[in-house]
Amino acid sequence: MAIRDSMRESAAQFLAPGEQVQAVMGAQTASAYLAALGGILFFLPLNRYRIIAVTAQRILVLDAGKFSIKKARAAVTELPRSTRLGPASGVWHVVPAGGEKLRVHRRFFKDIQAADEAAATT
Repeated sequence: MAIRDSMRESAAQFLAPGEQVQAVMGAQTASAYLAALGGILFFLPLNRYRIIAVTAQRILVLDAGKFSIKKARAAVTELPRSTRLGPASGVWHVVPAGGEKLRVHRRFFKDIQAADEAAATT
C-alpha cells in the first residue's frame, strides 16, 4: 500500500461522519538536519511524525509516533480550512501548527499545492 493511502486510511477514524480527506501529507517536528549533524540517536528523541489530513471543513494534524508516518495515533491540533499551507519551496517546507513547526518534505509539495487549490475554490 502506498504511503499516502496508509495515511489516508489511518486518518479516517479521526474524521466526522461524512467528512472526506482532500489531501494528506506527512511531516515531522524536528529538522532532518539534526540527524545529519548530531546523529540518529540525537534526532529520535526530539522528533515526532505527523499526518496532516486536509478536508473541506478543516485541517487536522495527527500524531503518528516516533518511528513511522503511516499510522495515525491521536489528534494533535486542528487548523481552520482557510489556512494556506504553501507555497512550498526548498527541500523542507515549514508549516506552523498549534505551537509546532511541522517540516514537510518536498515529496509532499504537490499535496500542499492541491490542498491550497481546493481551499481557493470553496
